[in-house]
Amino acid sequence: MANTQPAERTAADLTATELLTGYAAGELSPVEATEAALRRIADADSAVNAYCLVDADRALEQARASEQRWQRGAPAGRLDGVPTSIKDIFLTQHWPTLRGSRTIDPHQQWSVDAPSVARLREHNAVFVGKTTTPELAWKGVTDSPLHGITRNPWDPTRTAGGSSGGAAAAVALGMAPLAIGTDGGGSVRIPAAFCGIVALKATYGRIPHYPASPYGTLAHAGPMTTTVTETALMLDVLSEPDSRDWSALQPPRESFRDGLNSGVQGLRIALSIDLGFGTYVDPEVARAVTAAAQVFEELGAVVEQVDPGITDPVEDFHVLWFAGAAKSVEHLTADQRELLDPGLHEICRQGLTYSAQDYLEATNTRMLLGQRMGAFHQAYDLLLTPTVPIPAFEAGREVPAGSPSPRWTSWTPFTYPFNMTQQPAASIPCGHTADGLPIGLQLVGPRHADAKILRAARAYEQTNPWRRPEAP
Repeated sequence: MANTQPAERTAADLTATELLTGYAAGELSPVEATEAALRRIADADSAVNAYCLVDADRALEQARASEQRWQRGAPAGRLDGVPTSIKDIFLTQHWPTLRGSRTIDPHQQWSVDAPSVARLREHNAVFVGKTTTPELAWKGVTDSPLHGITRNPWDPTRTAGGSSGGAAAAVALGMAPLAIGTDGGGSVRIPAAFCGIVALKATYGRIPHYPASPYGTLAHAGPMTTTVTETALMLDVLSEPDSRDWSALQPPRESFRDGLNSGVQGLRIALSIDLGFGTYVDPEVARAVTAAAQVFEELGAVVEQVDPGITDPVEDFHVLWFAGAAKSVEHLTADQRELLDPGLHEICRQGLTYSAQDYLEATNTRMLLGQRMGAFHQAYDLLLTPTVPIPAFEAGREVPAGSPSPRWTSWTPFTYPFNMTQQPAASIPCGHTADGLPIGLQLVGPRHADAKILRAARAYEQTNPWRRPEAP
């Protein structure tokens, strides 16, 4: 198990805001920060396997250009010189996007940036590399036939979660303070909970996405950071428009950092430990989430323990998810399909069994679920739940040992419902188990309430400062 704090704080341990403040004061340079992140990768990544590509030369070239801008007093962009990682799902100029799959040819032209990558590049973030993902981002843990198993920075025998597990492990260990991930059923929030960082699945359409996901409107992009302030900073950048996403929302009129520290006085907050699903929740997780709710009450919110009155939509989620998986591999030959992760191959076969009527029925369940949650949020500003009902389990497994189900959705019942409803949802750390494993608190709001979630998360964070594991 990792210790709770590095022996000596270095540039790799600074937040993006601290780095930018240091650059502005001339006390720190983007080159120093990038070199520190690269050293942390060299020291720690062999234990966790967070990165599948590291491009030190290109990162340092970007950092030197940033350093010159800061020296001239002319920084360009909100993230100028901040080391950042890209999940290996996003198209990225100059780098192959292999998505954890042996079926993708790396030897082709890579000349397009996905919208999130384009916005980060326009704001002059320094790209240090690409982070690991399960094949085609299909499950809630991170291991793939191409890149192997990604491990938890607090205990490398445990999973980092997924599908943005590499991104979460990288942020937790200071191997770049900012990361961008994807979330189709919990994929930024699950690893954020297991690795003890902050992640936000924003309202669907808030962050433009291209190319369109085979999982349709379940799929979101999301910032993964050390603190809520950094999450808001990233969301300002990632929310900028991109014409390639036909379903994107209008850009926000105000910064997500505006009012971030205004607190939760008077907010109506619901606490639900199991969403009324009857799901097993580890007692340590339940206690930590209940204690977090009490903190919100002490901060002036009105907190009530109440379930939202929904049923577990897992079967309908499976129709949408497995059909999307089947779509994602439809171009592969029979020989290529044999190279797939066996679990992915299995759900793709299942996805092909669904009819158009099945898909429409699942879509109808989404609409009814969204209507029910919309009505619930007329009474409650926010809903608190565990992000994941259990602590991180053994690495290299899709489900915990002894699970009656083979699928990752059996232990993530609190995340995928809110992909179906397109609501914003964040995971923030709210304590640790007796074994030292992080516990995540999920904050869910009505559609378009991203700023309210960030404001509440920030209020809680100020009472429970973030801490980093020591590199294993």
